Amino acid sequence: MSQPAAVGGSEAELEPEPQPSSVHPAVANEEQKWPGSASAPASGAKEKTTSTVPPLPPPPPGLPLAARRALASLSEEASKLRRFRRSEEGKPGRHGRQKKTKRVVTVDTSKAKTSSEALKICIQQLKWKEFPTGRRHLCDIYWHGSSFHDGEVSSSGQVNKYPGMTELVRKINFSRAVRTMQELFPEEYKFYPRSWILPEEYQTFADQVRVSKENDSSWKPTFIVKPDGGSQGDGIYLIKDSNDVRMLANLHSKPAVVQEYISKPLLIDKLKFDIRLYVLLKSLDPLEIYIAKDGLSRFCTEPYQEPNSKNFHRVFMHLTNYSLNVHSGNFIHSDSVNTGSKRTFSSIVTKLSMRGYDVKKMWSDIITLVIRAIIALVPELKVYHQTYIPPGKPGPTCFQILGFDILLMKNMKPVLLEVNANPSMRIEHEQEISPGLFEYVASPVDEEIKVAIIRDTLCLVDPALKKNNRHQSCLTDGAADSDKEETIEAELHDMNGTPSSKEQNWSSLCLKQVFPKYSRQFSYLLIVDRIALLFIRFLGIKGSMKLGPTGFRTFIRTCKLSNSNLSMASVDILYIDIARRWNIIRGDRGESGMCFQAFMEAIFHLAQRRYKTPPLREQVEALVNFLTDCSPTASFSPNGWDNLGCRFCRNANQSCSVIGLSDVRSQRLKLTQILRPSVTSYFM
Repeated sequence: MSQPAAVGGSEAELEPEPQPSSVHPAVANEEQKWPGSASAPASGAKEKTTSTVPPLPPPPPGLPLAARRALASLSEEASKLRRFRRSEEGKPGRHGRQKKTKRVVTVDTSKAKTSSEALKICIQQLKWKEFPTGRRHLCDIYWHGSSFHDGEVSSSGQVNKYPGMTELVRKINFSRAVRTMQELFPEEYKFYPRSWILPEEYQTFADQVRVSKENDSSWKPTFIVKPDGGSQGDGIYLIKDSNDVRMLANLHSKPAVVQEYISKPLLIDKLKFDIRLYVLLKSLDPLEIYIAKDGLSRFCTEPYQEPNSKNFHRVFMHLTNYSLNVHSGNFIHSDSVNTGSKRTFSSIVTKLSMRGYDVKKMWSDIITLVIRAIIALVPELKVYHQTYIPPGKPGPTCFQILGFDILLMKNMKPVLLEVNANPSMRIEHEQEISPGLFEYVASPVDEEIKVAIIRDTLCLVDPALKKNNRHQSCLTDGAADSDKEETIEAELHDMNGTPSSKEQNWSSLCLKQVFPKYSRQFSYLLIVDRIALLFIRFLGIKGSMKLGPTGFRTFIRTCKLSNSNLSMASVDILYIDIARRWNIIRGDRGESGMCFQAFMEAIFHLAQRRYKTPPLREQVEALVNFLTDCSPTASFSPNGWDNLGCRFCRNANQSCSVIGLSDVRSQRLKLTQILRPSVTSYFM
């Protein structure tokens, strides 16, 4: 197993984490081979069917009960793997049974709303079964149009929404999540514009603008105000000063986020444009992120000029939202992906490449931006997830397609504008056939991008592939050491239309895995994720999202944070002060308890109090490491390996999020602290 790469490397030289492929037969160009297996035999040659998984030797005498159970579990896994390989090679099983006919996957699209047309095409291509009006019996996949709560979902099914995602990507909540990461990693999270939350931070906003202008008289900023609950460009406007009359009038009635406006964007044909990039969050634990190789470029419909008092109101010049510009008389519907007011992003990349821009570096920066933004969202998303789908209880599996709105600056640096939980997957647009009479007609640009994304998403969550994930994870460990590491630049040819040799099997797919593939370069950012696991552990009441005073005191005692400098009375005062203030900020005046953001503030306070040497990141890391040592979330139980949470447990996860480690070798070192050396030698 290769050692983890250094974190401080260039963003353009990310090293991928070896991962197994899972290509659906409906879109693969050739048969998928298991990682680490021999190459396919030549034409006409007979393939040997001998198993490559030998049985484990008998355990030495005198082992503890838990170790014997662990070895028995591994032996059972090896037997299952041999049976699985035998079935893959086309041989009958021990009792002469032949392989069963593949069951048709069922999809409930009754709540799909605007995605229904694209879904219908994809399901027909995959030869699955669609239920557009719902089904009395259980379905394999449920496609919701708005949120996790759109309809009932079977505990064994999959749903295309995460609980809490809609709330977390609202402008205020997302800004808070990114700000937490900016406090810990200021350099890594510069891709998000400086933001202030109104009305609570209005005075801070006004003071900072005033001081900045006093220090630099030439600084003449522009700010953009975005209502928290707004969508499709509704309610967005530009201001030059914190005393703007319109903002002051809506200060207390409409919560909003005010951000620095990017006044020097990259232009094409003298028009401002943004990128709608589609990202699939396939799994939370382990974290799996896929990025679409192509997206949409949405253009303004008036030539761009830097904002001034005369053009502030010209939304067709400054706002790239499709829902706004489609009403402009200059909007161009085109059947070509290279022209019009909505084009494919790949056509823009081709044009930029011809002009000499470094598009590989641009893609590297975009991938980095997406991974970091998802990492900022995941901790609190896990809190929501355990509320509606408690761990250890049956519940649906979630996945979700997100829409990232990205703006390119003149220097080709990407800036994240916002994240959409429900990006439009409509593949048609309105057309006026006579005055006042409209009809929906096909949009070739939308269909080319969105159908491929939905189809590939369905392929990745195919229940048939899900059943084989356990065997894939076992096979991956043997191949991980032999795989050659590649840089992200070597694979970015695939993003520009030329598939790399390693991904020939994926050449027909538009979704590209970026995490855990490049996890080594981003693992240090997961510190907030570790804090979220602590928060969830001490919640006490399953399904709760707020930590009560008893749970907070238990957390302090268990983690040995109380001492002569921090009495339990001080702990109670700290809890009351932070929890009450955050309940007022969030509008939960009638509710008690400490939310996750309040718990993060308490962690920052405790870290700064315990460790006097800045920066904050090092203080928090030291505290989290201390908390993990004092109260490890993984414990060895006499009943076996259920609480270990690594590849040796029954869950067979590729990464151990419970322990906080992703390296299998580190997990094996954990075993040396638990078992005697004679037992550990079986795993090394």
